[in-house]
Amino acid sequence: MTQPSQRAELEGSSTAATAVRSPDPSSAVDNGRANNMTNSSNSAGVDNVAFFRPAADDKSARHQLPPSALTPAQFEMSYGTPTAVTGAADDGMSSKENLLTPRAWIGSRHIVTFMLFLGMANAYIMRTNMSVAIVAMVNQTALERDPTIPDDECDGYYTLSTNTTTHSISNEGSFLWSTSQQGYVLSSFFYGYVITQIPFGILSKKYGAKYFLGVGMLINSVFGFLVPLSANFGIFSLITIRFIQGLGEGPIVPCTHALLAKWIPPNERSRMGAFVYAGAQFGTVISMPLSGVLSEYGFAGGWPSIFYVFGAIGTLWSVAFLWLVHEDPESHPTIPHDERKYIISSVWGAAGVSSPPVPWRSILKSAPFWAILVAHMGQNYGYETLMTELPTFMKQVLHFNIKANGTYSSLPYLAMWVFSMVASHIADMMISSERFTHTTTRKIVNTIGQFGPAVALIAASYTGCDPYLTVAILTIGVGLNGAIYSGFKVNHLDISPRFAGILMSLTNCLANLAGLLAPIVAGYVIDKRPTQAAWRVVFITSACVYMVCCSIYVLLGDGTRQPWDNPSNDQINLEHKKNKKKKKKAKDIEDTVQ
Repeated sequence: MTQPSQRAELEGSSTAATAVRSPDPSSAVDNGRANNMTNSSNSAGVDNVAFFRPAADDKSARHQLPPSALTPAQFEMSYGTPTAVTGAADDGMSSKENLLTPRAWIGSRHIVTFMLFLGMANAYIMRTNMSVAIVAMVNQTALERDPTIPDDECDGYYTLSTNTTTHSISNEGSFLWSTSQQGYVLSSFFYGYVITQIPFGILSKKYGAKYFLGVGMLINSVFGFLVPLSANFGIFSLITIRFIQGLGEGPIVPCTHALLAKWIPPNERSRMGAFVYAGAQFGTVISMPLSGVLSEYGFAGGWPSIFYVFGAIGTLWSVAFLWLVHEDPESHPTIPHDERKYIISSVWGAAGVSSPPVPWRSILKSAPFWAILVAHMGQNYGYETLMTELPTFMKQVLHFNIKANGTYSSLPYLAMWVFSMVASHIADMMISSERFTHTTTRKIVNTIGQFGPAVALIAASYTGCDPYLTVAILTIGVGLNGAIYSGFKVNHLDISPRFAGILMSLTNCLANLAGLLAPIVAGYVIDKRPTQAAWRVVFITSACVYMVCCSIYVLLGDGTRQPWDNPSNDQINLEHKKNKKKKKKAKDIEDTVQ
């Protein structure tokens, strides 16, 4: 039963919400009454949860004044006190927050999260399908080899049956591209992908992320249909088409991060963020075995069907995304009222089109930003080495046929997908327990996520001719790598929720520059000598990169919101810039007079 003081609180907050939004001149009177009632109820010790009760005219006034345009005082009257959401702790949301969460189990933010998950899966399908397809496209047995290198180091230990061998040879592709040329084909996608990272990160902050993401993925999917045709015209036309596909996929990560920053409350970011980015592993798990099956049994000659099937799936997702997803809770026409206020209150200042200028100088001087960048670069180098080269390794050294190749190549990413979900819940439990800060949690989880695959790569390089032991070790190691999605991968949202999309575009751009080197380096190392010793160099190099970059993250990383992203400093910074301009103008006038 509602007590008198609680009833006063409800009425006061409801009136305050109406007063702030209403253009009526009498709103000043309502504001004063709301403040008096709120103060009296607060003095009685009642928790501030009433800002979730809708005001009478809330629907008509919903879009008149976005939260990012309000002053802190106005925001508190409209949406409640932000400290009730974020808690007293500097580096995250308290597990004891006095926050009335939405009643619905499945809300609009969950639909957005699910669509972003499918988008990430689709992006990685388009990225990884070439890794399996190229094994079927190229006649691997006809490639030039170093005459001093034996044809099969594992002869007598692991041999295929006669029927399988005959079928494998008859299934060889028609293209004679050297290993180094294959490296350029595999990396061409990333050249386009890198170019559009930072521009779309900046544009998504200014104009919104939805259309850049949806249209970009539509371009990626449509050009996927042209891959088989371009391959028949030559390797350079194929590289061009893959480059354009990369351009289209460029917005996926910065725009996804920007949407997560607007839609996901801080206490749900580990789980939601990990779920979305685990779409990468889900897409890889779907892409690799299905690509192997399509290469062997598909229509249009086998491997071309890979690009037709996945191109159609990507096109359908792009249309559905543009139809179902909205830019932020403010612009969503049918979002439940309690969920809208829950999201906007918890991400105070993160949503809305109106936002302060990007503090470039402060970002570039921020040690936590550089820690994320280095960890991201190490992750992409190691991950892209495995993602692009693992099918080739399994063909050249372990001698799996194309169907088994796709299946076994996908196992490490299946493990990574499962463990990323487990790690995300553990990370949120660590934070909610209040025994671990955001900073400590991110560092612990990230260390597991990057040292795990490093150790596995070193071990796998010494397994010799045992294919199943090699696959088992790589599956465990890459599985542990899933922890990074609750480590540095969501750390952008911790240190700067308002500029998370831009930060992700910066780190992802430079990380993919490191990532695109991986297949090129591997191609040159194993060119004409696809031996265990050569592959050992490839694996150990990636392991060293993982460990060095993770160690730097442990030293410099941070999980707290940085001072340069504090909304309360926006007005001070604006006044400082205005005064600086006035002084400069006065000095110029003085110099002119003299």
